Amino acid sequence: MSSTTYDFTNDWFVAAAKGVWDSLIPQINPTRILEIGSYEGASTCYLIEKLAASKEIELHCVDTWEGGIEHKTGGSAEANMSDVEKRFHHNTKLAISKVEKNVQLVLHKGFSDSALSKLIAEGKQGYFDFIYVDGSHQAPDVLCDALLSFRLLKNNGVIAFDDYLWQEQLPYGTDPIRCPKPAIDAFTNIYCRKIRVISAHLYQLYVEKISD
Repeated sequence: MSSTTYDFTNDWFVAAAKGVWDSLIPQINPTRILEIGSYEGASTCYLIEKLAASKEIELHCVDTWEGGIEHKTGGSAEANMSDVEKRFHHNTKLAISKVEKNVQLVLHKGFSDSALSKLIAEGKQGYFDFIYVDGSHQAPDVLCDALLSFRLLKNNGVIAFDDYLWQEQLPYGTDPIRCPKPAIDAFTNIYCRKIRVISAHLYQLYVEKISD
């Protein structure tokens, strides 16, 4: 791979998020960011280029780089995800080299429940301005990420949930537990007095925290 060009193998971020983020991110103007599920670093690089051109940022990335259930086909996931992780490091290094200001990039390689719990234990409740939830697509995992992210988010901060309407294509049809929507709906219903849903394209769902 070239040291001067990004190496992305898909356009998921551009298709699902970039159009909304182009207007939303400047409004939020986050300094402390938490990303759950980084993959090849497309959203990470976007945030670095968009924000660190004018100010220092702190960006935490959580990923196992092992892939989810939907990636584990034919026994090749381990080798493929190793390449994905290498592309993440290449892409983020390139993004950081392009910007004027310092980027504190903190990697948490592991499962999100452990990583987020550790951040809470370290005193980072109400710490982050913007949290992007794009890790496991299994409903129980998404719900756990949502609950822990809420604790880590400051008031008036924003959580972006990716793949709100994503459904895994299975031989027997759709499994309601193997998609994010039931978990995101449960979170927004239970926390309805503490959050405000931001109007945006529904492939992603955005909420602003209005109280603890």
